[in-house]
Amino acid sequence: MKQNFFTRMSNIGKTADRAAFSDVEQKIKKFKYGSDAFMRILESRYSCHSFSNYPVSESKLEMILEAGRLAPSANNCQPTRIWVVKSQDALARLRTVHPCYNAPVVLIVGCRNEEAWVRPSDGVIAAKTDAAIVLTHLMLTATDAGLANMWIWDFNPSKIREALPETKEHGVYALLAIGHPASGAGQPTELHSVRKSLEELVREI
Repeated sequence: MKQNFFTRMSNIGKTADRAAFSDVEQKIKKFKYGSDAFMRILESRYSCHSFSNYPVSESKLEMILEAGRLAPSANNCQPTRIWVVKSQDALARLRTVHPCYNAPVVLIVGCRNEEAWVRPSDGVIAAKTDAAIVLTHLMLTATDAGLANMWIWDFNPSKIREALPETKEHGVYALLAIGHPASGAGQPTELHSVRKSLEELVREI
């Protein structure tokens, strides 16, 4: 019995889908539980040292910020704040303090000790740890959205507050430059894949 054109095309599509699914399945089973999609995000993320002028879409930026909002904090105190630097004026002021690798968007993550949980046993304040978790959420979500990024820590916080007085009520913890990588210097360096082995890193007690 002859098949019409649309039936034949449907069968071809189903065959292609099965082949693609089989290929994906073989790539996924690196780990026992779930897929290794998240591990691929961790492996692919790198520090971008040069960004192009191509803008970051509002939808991607909104998703990244939502990931920061969902980050956990000690005792759920949420002592962190995020400032989005993307206007030409704000970027120009920030770049007087740090060039931020020409990124079209820079997220400033700050925190307040007064709003953070304090560990009773030794008085350690959780604010900076909470800020680091927020920044990690932002960084990995940016990578998942296909954006390059750079966690920036080499700056003078007081100068950041001078250039951007909007941040003066909080301690400035770190900057996250995000955008699309420029050719050449925007690609991973030779240090990207340099990691200690599990044998060096992990100790079982």
